[in-house]
Amino acid sequence: MISTTGDGRVLTLALFVVFIAITLGVTFWARANTRSADDFYAGGRAFSGVQNGVALAGDYMSAASFLGIAGLIALSGYDGFLYSIGFLVAWLLSLLLVEMMRNAGRFTMADVLSYRARSRPKVRTAAAVSTVTVSVFYLLAQMVGAGALVSLLLGIHAGDSFLGLSAEAAKTLTIVGVGIMMIFYVMFGGMKATTWVQIIKAVLLIVSTAVLTVLVLSRFGFNLSTMLGAAADASGSAGFLQPGGRYGQDVRGDTVRTVLNKLDFISLALALVLGTAGLPHIVGRFFTVPDARAARRSVNWAIGLVGVFYLMTLALGFGAAALVGQRAISEQDPAGNTAALQLAHELGSHLGGRLGGDLLLAFIGAVAFATILAVVSGLVLASSTSLAHDYFGHVLMLGRPRESQEVAVARISAFLIGSLAIMLAVVARNLNVAFLVALAFAMAASANLPAIVLSLFWKRFTATGALAGIYGGLGSSLVLVLLSPVVSGKVDPVTGQNLSLLPEGVDFQLFPLENPGLVSIPFGFLCAFAGSWLSKEKAEPQGYDELSVRSLTGLGSHRPA
Repeated sequence: MISTTGDGRVLTLALFVVFIAITLGVTFWARANTRSADDFYAGGRAFSGVQNGVALAGDYMSAASFLGIAGLIALSGYDGFLYSIGFLVAWLLSLLLVEMMRNAGRFTMADVLSYRARSRPKVRTAAAVSTVTVSVFYLLAQMVGAGALVSLLLGIHAGDSFLGLSAEAAKTLTIVGVGIMMIFYVMFGGMKATTWVQIIKAVLLIVSTAVLTVLVLSRFGFNLSTMLGAAADASGSAGFLQPGGRYGQDVRGDTVRTVLNKLDFISLALALVLGTAGLPHIVGRFFTVPDARAARRSVNWAIGLVGVFYLMTLALGFGAAALVGQRAISEQDPAGNTAALQLAHELGSHLGGRLGGDLLLAFIGAVAFATILAVVSGLVLASSTSLAHDYFGHVLMLGRPRESQEVAVARISAFLIGSLAIMLAVVARNLNVAFLVALAFAMAASANLPAIVLSLFWKRFTATGALAGIYGGLGSSLVLVLLSPVVSGKVDPVTGQNLSLLPEGVDFQLFPLENPGLVSIPFGFLCAFAGSWLSKEKAEPQGYDELSVRSLTGLGSHRPA
């Protein structure tokens, strides 16, 4: 168990303050250099491929990646690493679409979807609804995680007090503080501030992960086989280095449960692999570079950085299993989210005693805190951009707003969305909301990806198809999760512990899988196809030809359709 001393708390707070001061300075600089809608939404399209690639990696490497995957590997072994493989493979699909989307759009995903549509206001409204919904679910998980993380780093446990505040009050204050910071970054700095915060955070995360990896491997003579063997021995499980420990488990004597477990894993993998290309804050990043070549280079850099990062999480996870132990990790956090932090404390203590442990823990904790701040800022910016540009600018103002009006609405939207996220996170601060990240990916893959792919590649696609695909995919993923074991009716067969979101005794589950992607993604495509085929609306071949030329050549990029 991590037990932070008074000196450790001071170190942690000091590093938090240093990072916040740096990012506030970046935000004020960005505010002084943000004058137009291009500046606010896309950073003036002035970022190089390398810079945007680092920012893309920063957007993608969330706290769930840094803390969650290391914990999954530490507790589940081989299967934990499968989760990170899904995140990495997802970029291959993004690489295929990024150049075309950057050329076809201007600021948001809706620019691509509405290009060929006759009912453009309806399509933009649907895209805005999807963007805000996906972003809020992702935001909620990140902010609840921030409260738990800071409570851990400051050594605040139930019944304790900190600066005169109870543990619950301190956690709530942390969530509110993170929310205020993200609102400030977006309202005042726009895409320029958010991108530079992402770059700073990505560099810190890669460096800190590399430091931990070197320290871990040095404990085993830089022999990966020795580390894996020690992790397997410490786990006490013969199958720790083999698949099936967490995902796709075989249940003896229960063929139905075995099949469902395997289908659940396939469903999760589909959501992770297909969801990235439809995540609003990732799509928005493609518009910050000057041309398609830079966009492609961005993704190449992102793939490289994310790949290296996930390889290093392998060392962190197995290193934590070997040096910290599964029992200590589970006692601190049953989900394993503190494994990387406990490993940092162990490695620092081995090098420099208690002070060394507190120092390294404080540094890694500050990086994790920076990770949360950066990711939530990107999500709020994506939502506010969609509301201002798509809904206000093209629906309410009929595509003829003044730039100053649109940017003002974007800032107000950032405040409103951020405030909503704060309130929801405070209410859900003690709930297990880890499933929300996977749900966000599933919704992006079910609602956004079908509309994007068919808009770019199917001549017969219509506005009705886009509406049916977005609302059908979004609605089906939400309904299926509501009726799944994640929300009600899941009980540990050994301990009898309730594992669902709602209290024990509440059971209305009808859908047996925890991840809806296996059903909702095909359903989203089916709705998009059916909407196009069955509607009376006629497709516009000329619009498809124009979009094809624009997406493949970049001719007319970043100008309104």
